[in-house]
Amino acid sequence: MQKRALTIQDISCVGKCSLTVALPIISAAGIETAILPTAILSTHTGGFTGYTFRDLTEDIVPIAEHWKTLDLSIDAIYTGYLGGHDQLELVARIFEDFRQDKTLILVDPAMADLGKLYPAFDQTFALGMRDLCARADIIVPNISEACFMLEKEYPGDDPDQDFVERTLRELSALGPQRVVLTGVSFKEDTLGAASFDAQSNKVEYYFTERIQGYYHGTGDIYASALLAALLNDASTASAIRIACEFTVGAIRRTAALNTDPKYGVNFEEELPGLIHMIKEL
Repeated sequence: MQKRALTIQDISCVGKCSLTVALPIISAAGIETAILPTAILSTHTGGFTGYTFRDLTEDIVPIAEHWKTLDLSIDAIYTGYLGGHDQLELVARIFEDFRQDKTLILVDPAMADLGKLYPAFDQTFALGMRDLCARADIIVPNISEACFMLEKEYPGDDPDQDFVERTLRELSALGPQRVVLTGVSFKEDTLGAASFDAQSNKVEYYFTERIQGYYHGTGDIYASALLAALLNDASTASAIRIACEFTVGAIRRTAALNTDPKYGVNFEEELPGLIHMIKEL
């Protein structure tokens, strides 16, 4: 039977992030993908000005209430950018209402980068996101997001191995069985992810080449590919490898064409590679 994922995040109509990458990536991997939009923006908020924003918080409960009448079976719930404290509470309620024994809950606490919270958020929101992550099975923060949730000082872009492994264990102690920390690097020419599994008490790493520059939406692409692989029965280590290779492949294509990075990366032409990696599992 085909698996079904529900992803809850905003729609940025231009800029290749949030639902406009999650929906095609997860669907391409053979997963039926249901969506719950939290807001609609004309563009994402990084690098663009004058964008429009429509908050859809009031629509979340009516949509969820209708779904309850459908006896939906949901194999995974994946959250990305959420617009505020009210949405954190509503999403936590959705976890309770739709979680079954088999349901995988993945939270990408999309709220910070480069040591700074996004303009719409404050530390109180970060602690609310920490509470949401405590309800998840797997979380996918970057180093900045991890630091805000743990109330730790940001160590810079390339923390050492001891910091990374302590952070992974502290995040898992909040509740999630598995933690994937993105943006990890111990060498100038590599970048990747570190993971911790509480059941095996094991830390693992995967690195790819570092491509210079800042590319919007890559965290959403990574989390979406990670979930797509997990729902195709990949191990955590294999899913991290697939997500890293897919994401860096999309960045490589974009860098080669010198495309304006605020418009996102060319993940579309990299999708055949993602499908191939998943089929090889």
